[in-house]
Amino acid sequence: MIPLKPIAKIASALPVSGIRRFFDIAASMQDVISLGVGEPDFVTPWSIREAAIYSLERGQTSYTSNWGLIELRRAISEHLERLYQVKYRPEDQILITVGVSEGLDIALRTILDAGDEVLVPEPCYVSYKPCISLAGGIPVAVETTAAEGFRVNAKQLEAQLTSRTKAILLGYPSNPTGATMPRALMEEIVRFAEVNGLYILSDEIYDRLTYEGEHTCVPSIKGAYERTILFNGFSKAYAMTGWRIGYICAPSNILATMMKIHSYTMLCAPITGQKAAIEALKGSEPQVQDMVEQYSQRRRVIVNGFNQIGLECHMPAGAFYAFPSIASTGLSSEEFAERLLYEQHVALVPGTAFGAGGANHVRCSYATSIDKIETALARIKCFVDKLKT
Repeated sequence: MIPLKPIAKIASALPVSGIRRFFDIAASMQDVISLGVGEPDFVTPWSIREAAIYSLERGQTSYTSNWGLIELRRAISEHLERLYQVKYRPEDQILITVGVSEGLDIALRTILDAGDEVLVPEPCYVSYKPCISLAGGIPVAVETTAAEGFRVNAKQLEAQLTSRTKAILLGYPSNPTGATMPRALMEEIVRFAEVNGLYILSDEIYDRLTYEGEHTCVPSIKGAYERTILFNGFSKAYAMTGWRIGYICAPSNILATMMKIHSYTMLCAPITGQKAAIEALKGSEPQVQDMVEQYSQRRRVIVNGFNQIGLECHMPAGAFYAFPSIASTGLSSEEFAERLLYEQHVALVPGTAFGAGGANHVRCSYATSIDKIETALARIKCFVDKLKT
C-alpha cells in the first residue's frame, strides 16, 4: 500500500501558539491565577444578551446576506462617523465577519500573491505572521522596543522595504504591549505607505480601550482611506469574545473581492450575534465606559506592582495588557513563565510568543479582578525574591 502523502508544508511549518501551551499546562493545575487570557472578565451586558434572546424567541435563525445584516452595517457606519468622522457606505464598504480573525485572513488572501512581503511591527498578536504565511506571503518583522514605547515609525519600516513589500499590518492599541500610536506618528506611516504604494491593514479591535489621549483611527488620516483595510469587532469593548462578530471596512473595489472569498468560505456571520451587535452599538455605551474605567484602574495597580517588585514596566495606554521586562532576573521569557507557573501557580505568556521582539518580557492581562491581580503580584514577588537568594 502506498503511504498517505504528506500534509501541506506551509501548515506543517507553522509554530504551535506560545499562548496555548501555557493555557494547557495551567488547565491541568489547581489554584492557578491566570494573567494570560486576552479576554474580558466581564459578562456581556444584559441588554445585548436580551436582544439575542429576543431574536431567538422570534425564530430569527436563518442565514443573513453574505455582507451581514444591513441594520448592523448601518449602525457600524454611524458609529465610526460619530467617533472618528470616517464615513463608510453600509451597502458596499462594510462586511460583517466571524471576528477580526476571519477578516484578517480574507484580507491577506485578497491582496497577497505568493512571495509578497508584509511589514509587521513586533511584538505583535500571535496570529498576524501565521496568517500572512498561510496566504502565501512573507512576514517581515520590524522590531520595536520599550525605549520607544513599542511604537513603530516610518524610518524603521523603510529600513525593511523591498521591491516585494505589499502592505503594512498594524495593531494599535497593541496586543501584547498596550502601546498606542499618536496621530503625528501614524501620519508619517501613512505618508510612507503613499509614497511606496502600500496597503495598510489596521487592526483596531482595542480602539475603545484607550486610556491616555485619543485613539487614532487610521482611515481618518489624510491619504489613508483609499489604501486602508480597517478591522474591528465586538469582542473586547463589549465583552463579546464568544459571539465572534467582527467587521471590515474598506474601499468598495477592495471589499468586493474580499466578499467573494467570505461568501465561499464562511457564507455569513451568525445571525444571533449580529442581532446582539446591533444592540451593543445602540444601547450599551454606559457599560462600555464602566468597563474602561475599571480596566484603567487595574492597569495602574499591576504596573505599579511590577515596578515595585523590580520588573520594569511601562504604563500601557491601551488594550488590557502589561508587558514587564524580566531581564533583571537572568531568565529567558520561557523559563520565567514556566517556572512561575509551576512554582507559584501564576500563568502569564512569554514575550517571545509575540515574536523575537518580545524577548526578556512577559505579557500579563489585567482583564481580571484587582483581588486576583494583587494576589498574583504577591506570588510573583515571592518568586523573584527567591531568585535573588
